[in-house]
Amino acid sequence: MPAIKAAVCHAFGEPLTIETVELRAPEMGEIEVALDAVAICHSDISFADGAWGGSLPAVYGHEAAGRITALGGGVKGYNVGDSVIVTLIRACGTCPACSSGKPTICGTPYDGDKGPLKTADGGKLHQAMACGAFAEKVVVDQSQIVTIPADMPKDAASLISCGVITGVGAVVNAAQLRAGQDVVVIGAGGVGLNAIQGARIAGARRIVAVDMSEEKLEIAKQFGATDGVLATKSSPWRDAKVALGRGADAVLVTVGAAKAYDDAPRYLGYGGKVIMVGMPATGAASSYEAANFAAVGQSMIGSKMGDVVIQRDIPWMVDLYQQGRLKLDELISNRWTLDQINEAIADTKTGSAKRNVIVF
Repeated sequence: MPAIKAAVCHAFGEPLTIETVELRAPEMGEIEVALDAVAICHSDISFADGAWGGSLPAVYGHEAAGRITALGGGVKGYNVGDSVIVTLIRACGTCPACSSGKPTICGTPYDGDKGPLKTADGGKLHQAMACGAFAEKVVVDQSQIVTIPADMPKDAASLISCGVITGVGAVVNAAQLRAGQDVVVIGAGGVGLNAIQGARIAGARRIVAVDMSEEKLEIAKQFGATDGVLATKSSPWRDAKVALGRGADAVLVTVGAAKAYDDAPRYLGYGGKVIMVGMPATGAASSYEAANFAAVGQSMIGSKMGDVVIQRDIPWMVDLYQQGRLKLDELISNRWTLDQINEAIADTKTGSAKRNVIVF
Protein backbone atom coordinates (compact mmCIF):
# COMPACT_ATOMS: atom_id res chain seq x y z
CA MET A 1 0.00 0.00 0.00
CA PRO A 2 1.28 3.51 -0.82
CA ALA A 3 2.67 5.54 2.09
CA ILE A 4 1.52 9.12 2.72
CA LYS A 5 1.96 11.71 5.44
CA ALA A 6 -1.05 12.44 7.65
CA ALA A 7 -1.91 14.22 10.90
CA VAL A 8 -3.14 11.51 13.27
CA CYS A 9 -5.18 11.91 16.47
CA HIS A 10 -4.24 9.25 19.05
CA ALA A 11 -5.95 10.80 22.10
CA PHE A 12 -8.74 13.35 22.40
CA GLY A 13 -7.52 16.79 23.40
CA GLU A 14 -3.90 16.00 22.56
CA PRO A 15 -1.82 17.45 19.67
CA LEU A 16 -2.01 15.62 16.36
CA THR A 17 1.10 13.76 15.25
CA ILE A 18 2.51 13.88 11.73
CA GLU A 19 3.36 10.37 10.65
CA THR A 20 3.56 8.04 7.69
CA VAL A 21 0.41 5.97 7.14
CA GLU A 22 -0.85 3.59 4.48
CA LEU A 23 -3.55 4.44 1.94
CA ARG A 24 -4.91 1.62 -0.20
CA ALA A 25 -5.79 2.03 -3.85
CA PRO A 26 -9.35 3.05 -4.78
CA GLU A 27 -11.83 0.19 -5.07
CA MET A 28 -15.18 -0.03 -6.87
CA GLY A 29 -16.80 3.41 -7.08
CA GLU A 30 -13.90 5.16 -5.32
CA ILE A 31 -11.52 7.93 -6.38
CA GLU A 32 -8.03 8.83 -5.17
CA VAL A 33 -7.27 12.54 -4.87
CA ALA A 34 -3.91 14.18 -4.22
CA LEU A 35 -4.75 17.17 -2.06
CA ASP A 36 -3.53 20.69 -2.69
CA ALA A 37 -5.38 22.26 0.23
CA VAL A 38 -7.50 21.33 3.25
CA ALA A 39 -9.16 23.89 5.51
CA ILE A 40 -9.51 23.51 9.27
CA CYS A 41 -13.15 23.42 10.33
CA HIS A 42 -14.37 23.75 13.92
CA SER A 43 -16.00 20.33 13.47
CA ASP A 44 -12.53 18.80 13.05
CA ILE A 45 -11.42 20.49 16.26
CA SER A 46 -14.53 19.37 18.16
CA PHE A 47 -13.98 15.77 17.07
CA ALA A 48 -10.29 15.90 17.99
CA ASP A 49 -11.20 17.33 21.39
CA GLY A 50 -13.64 14.47 22.00
CA ALA A 51 -16.85 16.54 21.95
CA TRP A 52 -18.71 13.87 19.99
CA GLY A 53 -16.69 10.77 20.78
CA GLY A 54 -15.55 8.51 17.97
CA SER A 55 -12.96 5.89 17.09
CA LEU A 56 -9.21 6.41 17.57
CA PRO A 57 -6.63 6.64 16.16
CA ALA A 58 -8.17 8.82 13.47
CA VAL A 59 -7.37 11.21 10.66
CA TYR A 60 -9.71 14.19 10.58
CA GLY A 61 -10.09 16.89 7.90
CA HIS A 62 -12.94 17.24 5.44
CA GLU A 63 -12.70 20.61 3.60
CA ALA A 64 -10.41 19.72 0.74
CA ALA A 65 -9.54 20.24 -2.91
CA GLY A 66 -7.00 18.62 -5.20
CA ARG A 67 -6.46 16.55 -8.34
CA ILE A 68 -7.62 13.04 -9.20
CA THR A 69 -4.70 10.60 -9.30
CA ALA A 70 -6.47 7.24 -9.64
CA LEU A 71 -9.92 5.82 -10.36
CA GLY A 72 -11.53 2.67 -9.02
CA GLY A 73 -13.74 0.39 -11.07
CA GLY A 74 -17.14 1.61 -12.18
CA VAL A 75 -16.32 5.32 -11.89
CA LYS A 76 -17.82 7.40 -14.69
CA GLY A 77 -17.61 11.09 -15.52
CA TYR A 78 -14.18 11.69 -13.97
CA ASN A 79 -10.65 11.48 -15.34
CA VAL A 80 -7.18 11.36 -13.84
CA GLY A 81 -5.94 14.94 -13.60
CA ASP A 82 -9.35 16.53 -13.00
CA SER A 83 -9.43 19.28 -10.38
CA VAL A 84 -12.04 18.48 -7.74
CA ILE A 85 -13.54 19.51 -4.43
CA VAL A 86 -13.74 16.73 -1.83
CA THR A 87 -16.67 16.76 0.63
CA LEU A 88 -17.77 14.57 3.53
CA ILE A 89 -21.17 14.01 1.91
CA ARG A 90 -21.01 10.30 1.11
CA ALA A 91 -24.38 9.38 -0.42
CA CYS A 92 -25.56 5.90 -1.40
CA GLY A 93 -28.13 7.33 -3.82
CA THR A 94 -30.81 4.74 -3.02
CA CYS A 95 -31.90 5.12 0.63
CA PRO A 96 -35.10 7.08 1.41
CA ALA A 97 -33.16 10.27 2.19
CA CYS A 98 -31.06 10.14 -0.99
CA SER A 99 -34.08 9.16 -3.09
CA SER A 100 -35.95 12.21 -1.83
CA GLY A 101 -33.12 14.59 -2.72
CA LYS A 102 -31.49 14.83 0.73
CA PRO A 103 -28.05 13.24 0.37
CA THR A 104 -26.65 15.11 3.38
CA ILE A 105 -28.68 12.83 5.64
CA CYS A 106 -28.01 9.60 3.74
CA GLY A 107 -29.18 6.72 5.90
CA THR A 108 -26.58 4.19 4.76
CA PRO A 109 -23.91 3.96 7.47
CA TYR A 110 -20.20 4.19 6.74
CA ASP A 111 -17.60 2.54 8.98
CA GLY A 112 -14.46 4.65 8.89
CA ASP A 113 -12.58 1.92 10.79
CA LYS A 114 -12.82 -0.18 7.64
CA GLY A 115 -11.88 2.62 5.25
CA PRO A 116 -8.78 3.00 3.08
CA LEU A 117 -6.38 4.09 5.84
CA LYS A 118 -4.04 1.94 7.93
CA THR A 119 -1.25 2.78 10.34
CA ALA A 120 2.31 2.23 9.15
CA ASP A 121 2.30 -1.22 10.74
CA GLY A 122 -1.05 -2.16 9.17
CA GLY A 123 -3.23 -1.40 12.20
CA LYS A 124 -6.65 0.27 12.34
CA LEU A 125 -6.76 3.96 11.40
CA HIS A 126 -10.18 5.61 11.35
CA GLN A 127 -11.07 7.68 8.27
CA ALA A 128 -13.06 10.39 10.04
CA MET A 129 -16.14 11.84 8.35
CA ALA A 130 -15.50 9.55 5.37
CA CYS A 131 -12.65 11.87 4.34
CA GLY A 132 -9.49 11.81 6.46
CA ALA A 133 -8.22 14.86 4.61
CA PHE A 134 -5.50 16.00 7.02
CA ALA A 135 -3.27 14.00 4.70
CA GLU A 136 -1.44 14.23 1.41
CA LYS A 137 -4.01 12.03 -0.35
CA VAL A 138 -7.51 10.66 0.21
CA VAL A 139 -9.54 7.82 -1.22
CA VAL A 140 -13.25 8.65 -1.17
CA ASP A 141 -16.50 7.53 -2.76
CA GLN A 142 -17.26 9.15 -6.11
CA SER A 143 -20.42 10.67 -4.60
CA GLN A 144 -18.21 12.95 -2.47
CA ILE A 145 -16.48 14.95 -5.18
CA VAL A 146 -17.34 17.69 -7.68
CA THR A 147 -15.22 18.79 -10.63
CA ILE A 148 -14.08 22.42 -10.66
CA PRO A 149 -12.23 24.56 -13.22
CA ALA A 150 -8.54 23.67 -13.42
CA ASP A 151 -7.50 27.28 -12.87
CA MET A 152 -9.52 27.77 -9.67
CA PRO A 153 -7.20 28.21 -6.67
CA LYS A 154 -7.41 25.08 -4.55
CA ASP A 155 -7.14 26.93 -1.24
CA ALA A 156 -10.25 28.93 -2.10
CA ALA A 157 -11.98 25.87 -3.55
CA SER A 158 -11.43 23.83 -0.39
CA LEU A 159 -13.60 26.24 1.59
CA ILE A 160 -16.63 25.44 -0.52
CA SER A 161 -16.69 21.79 0.54
CA CYS A 162 -18.05 22.50 4.02
CA GLY A 163 -18.12 26.04 5.41
CA VAL A 164 -19.48 27.67 2.28
CA ILE A 165 -22.09 25.08 1.35
CA THR A 166 -23.19 24.87 4.99
CA GLY A 167 -23.68 28.62 5.40
CA VAL A 168 -24.99 29.52 1.97
CA GLY A 169 -27.03 26.33 1.73
CA ALA A 170 -28.69 26.96 5.10
CA VAL A 171 -30.02 30.25 3.73
CA VAL A 172 -31.03 29.06 0.29
CA ASN A 173 -32.14 25.48 0.95
CA ALA A 174 -33.18 25.31 4.62
CA ALA A 175 -34.51 28.83 5.26
CA GLN A 176 -35.63 29.19 1.62
CA LEU A 177 -35.07 32.89 2.02
CA ARG A 178 -36.97 35.20 -0.32
CA ALA A 179 -35.75 38.56 -1.54
CA GLY A 180 -36.75 41.31 0.87
CA GLN A 181 -36.84 39.16 4.00
CA ASP A 182 -34.82 39.88 7.14
CA VAL A 183 -32.12 37.66 8.62
CA VAL A 184 -30.21 37.34 11.89
CA VAL A 185 -27.00 35.28 11.86
CA ILE A 186 -25.73 34.24 15.30
CA GLY A 187 -21.98 33.70 15.04
CA ALA A 188 -19.69 35.47 12.58
CA GLY A 189 -17.13 32.71 12.18
CA GLY A 190 -16.45 30.79 8.99
CA VAL A 191 -19.94 29.31 8.58
CA GLY A 192 -21.62 32.48 9.83
CA LEU A 193 -19.85 34.67 7.29
CA ASN A 194 -21.04 32.34 4.55
CA ALA A 195 -24.60 32.49 5.85
CA ILE A 196 -24.29 36.27 5.76
CA GLN A 197 -23.08 36.36 2.18
CA GLY A 198 -25.67 33.74 1.26
CA ALA A 199 -28.37 36.06 2.61
CA ARG A 200 -26.86 38.96 0.66
CA ILE A 201 -26.83 36.93 -2.55
CA ALA A 202 -30.42 35.80 -1.92
CA GLY A 203 -31.57 39.42 -1.65
CA ALA A 204 -32.21 39.86 2.07
CA ARG A 205 -33.39 43.35 3.05
CA ARG A 206 -31.42 43.50 6.29
CA ILE A 207 -28.85 41.10 7.73
CA VAL A 208 -27.94 41.41 11.41
CA ALA A 209 -24.77 39.67 12.60
CA VAL A 210 -24.57 38.71 16.28
CA ASP A 211 -21.21 37.84 17.80
CA MET A 212 -19.12 38.20 20.96
CA SER A 213 -16.41 40.14 19.10
CA GLU A 214 -16.54 43.70 17.76
CA GLU A 215 -13.79 42.76 15.30
CA LYS A 216 -15.88 39.93 13.87
CA LEU A 217 -18.91 42.19 13.55
CA GLU A 218 -16.85 44.56 11.41
CA ILE A 219 -15.67 41.65 9.25
CA ALA A 220 -19.30 40.51 8.93
CA LYS A 221 -20.18 43.84 7.34
CA GLN A 222 -17.55 43.21 4.66
CA PHE A 223 -19.46 40.04 3.73
CA GLY A 224 -22.88 41.69 3.62
CA ALA A 225 -24.16 42.28 7.15
CA THR A 226 -26.08 45.55 7.36
CA ASP A 227 -25.89 45.70 11.15
CA GLY A 228 -23.93 44.15 14.00
CA VAL A 229 -25.01 43.37 17.56
CA LEU A 230 -22.76 42.30 20.42
CA ALA A 231 -23.94 39.04 21.95
CA THR A 232 -22.47 40.15 25.28
CA LYS A 233 -25.28 42.69 25.77
CA SER A 234 -28.01 41.81 28.24
CA SER A 235 -30.73 41.53 25.57
CA PRO A 236 -29.05 41.52 22.13
CA TRP A 237 -32.30 40.42 20.45
CA ARG A 238 -33.81 43.82 21.34
CA ASP A 239 -31.02 45.63 19.48
CA ALA A 240 -31.45 43.29 16.53
CA LYS A 241 -35.18 44.02 16.36
CA VAL A 242 -34.47 47.75 16.50
CA ALA A 243 -32.09 47.36 13.54
CA LEU A 244 -34.65 45.32 11.60
CA GLY A 245 -37.69 47.29 12.68
CA ARG A 246 -39.37 43.95 13.45
CA GLY A 247 -38.54 40.33 14.26
CA ALA A 248 -36.49 38.30 11.79
CA ASP A 249 -37.88 35.99 9.13
CA ALA A 250 -34.94 33.65 9.67
CA VAL A 251 -32.41 33.26 12.47
CA LEU A 252 -29.42 31.12 11.60
CA VAL A 253 -27.48 29.71 14.55
CA THR A 254 -24.01 28.92 13.22
CA VAL A 255 -22.21 28.34 16.53
CA GLY A 256 -22.17 25.13 18.53
CA ALA A 257 -23.31 26.72 21.79
CA ALA A 258 -26.43 25.65 23.69
CA LYS A 259 -26.89 29.20 25.02
CA ALA A 260 -27.15 30.53 21.47
CA TYR A 261 -30.05 28.13 20.86
CA ASP A 262 -31.74 29.26 24.08
CA ASP A 263 -31.77 32.84 22.81
CA ALA A 264 -32.38 32.29 19.08
CA PRO A 265 -36.23 32.31 19.19
CA ARG A 266 -36.17 35.74 20.84
CA TYR A 267 -34.97 37.27 17.55
CA LEU A 268 -37.86 35.88 15.51
CA GLY A 269 -40.85 37.66 14.05
CA TYR A 270 -44.22 36.03 13.55
CA GLY A 271 -43.91 33.05 11.21
CA GLY A 272 -40.11 33.12 11.49
CA LYS A 273 -37.73 30.15 11.43
CA VAL A 274 -34.71 29.22 13.51
CA ILE A 275 -32.25 27.35 11.28
CA MET A 276 -30.14 25.06 13.46
CA VAL A 277 -26.66 24.78 11.93
CA GLY A 278 -24.07 24.80 14.74
CA MET A 279 -23.67 21.57 16.72
CA PRO A 280 -23.14 21.78 20.51
CA ALA A 281 -21.27 18.99 22.27
CA THR A 282 -23.09 15.73 22.95
CA GLY A 283 -25.34 16.12 26.01
CA ALA A 284 -25.63 19.91 25.83
CA ALA A 285 -29.31 20.90 26.12
CA SER A 286 -31.37 23.98 25.30
CA SER A 287 -34.90 24.91 26.33
CA TYR A 288 -37.81 26.78 24.76
CA GLU A 289 -41.33 27.83 25.57
CA ALA A 290 -43.19 25.70 23.06
CA ALA A 291 -46.46 27.64 23.22
CA ASN A 292 -44.77 30.68 21.70
CA PHE A 293 -43.91 28.70 18.56
CA ALA A 294 -47.42 27.36 18.18
CA ALA A 295 -49.10 30.70 18.87
CA VAL A 296 -47.34 32.66 16.12
CA GLY A 297 -46.45 29.96 13.60
CA GLN A 298 -42.72 29.82 14.26
CA SER A 299 -40.50 26.81 13.64
CA MET A 300 -37.08 25.29 14.20
CA ILE A 301 -35.36 23.51 11.33
CA GLY A 302 -32.20 21.42 11.52
CA SER A 303 -29.83 21.93 8.59
CA LYS A 304 -26.92 19.58 7.96
CA MET A 305 -24.32 20.77 5.46
CA GLY A 306 -26.75 23.34 4.10
CA ASP A 307 -29.09 20.61 2.81
CA VAL A 308 -27.05 20.72 -0.39
CA VAL A 309 -27.00 18.43 -3.38
CA ILE A 310 -23.34 18.94 -4.22
CA GLN A 311 -23.57 18.25 -7.95
CA ARG A 312 -26.37 20.83 -8.15
CA ASP A 313 -25.21 23.48 -5.68
CA ILE A 314 -21.41 23.58 -5.83
CA PRO A 315 -21.21 24.47 -9.55
CA TRP A 316 -23.32 27.61 -9.13
CA MET A 317 -21.32 28.62 -6.07
CA VAL A 318 -18.10 28.22 -8.09
CA ASP A 319 -19.67 30.38 -10.79
CA LEU A 320 -20.58 33.08 -8.25
CA TYR A 321 -16.96 33.05 -7.05
CA GLN A 322 -15.71 33.49 -10.59
CA GLN A 323 -18.08 36.43 -11.00
CA GLY A 324 -16.75 38.03 -7.81
CA ARG A 325 -20.10 37.70 -6.02
CA LEU A 326 -19.09 34.95 -3.57
CA LYS A 327 -16.09 35.84 -1.41
CA LEU A 328 -13.69 32.96 -0.86
CA ASP A 329 -10.16 34.38 -0.90
CA GLU A 330 -11.26 36.90 1.73
CA LEU A 331 -12.22 34.02 4.06
CA ILE A 332 -8.65 32.73 4.30
CA SER A 333 -6.86 34.06 7.36
CA ASN A 334 -3.59 32.15 7.04
CA ARG A 335 -1.95 29.33 5.08
CA TRP A 336 0.04 26.63 6.86
CA THR A 337 1.94 23.43 6.06
CA LEU A 338 0.82 20.03 7.33
CA ASP A 339 3.71 20.06 9.81
CA GLN A 340 2.22 23.26 11.29
CA ILE A 341 -1.26 21.84 11.78
CA ASN A 342 -1.24 22.05 15.57
CA GLU A 343 -0.29 25.71 15.38
CA ALA A 344 -3.06 26.27 12.84
CA ILE A 345 -5.58 24.54 15.13
CA ALA A 346 -4.44 26.64 18.10
CA ASP A 347 -4.86 29.78 16.01
CA THR A 348 -8.34 28.67 14.96
CA LYS A 349 -9.31 28.09 18.59
CA THR A 350 -8.55 31.73 19.46
CA GLY A 351 -11.63 32.67 17.43
CA SER A 352 -9.78 35.36 15.51
CA ALA A 353 -9.34 33.36 12.28
CA LYS A 354 -11.99 33.13 9.59
CA ARG A 355 -10.48 30.00 8.04
CA ASN A 356 -6.99 28.55 8.29
CA VAL A 357 -5.91 26.42 5.34
CA ILE A 358 -3.27 23.69 5.13
CA VAL A 359 -1.57 23.79 1.72
CA PHE A 360 0.50 20.97 0.24
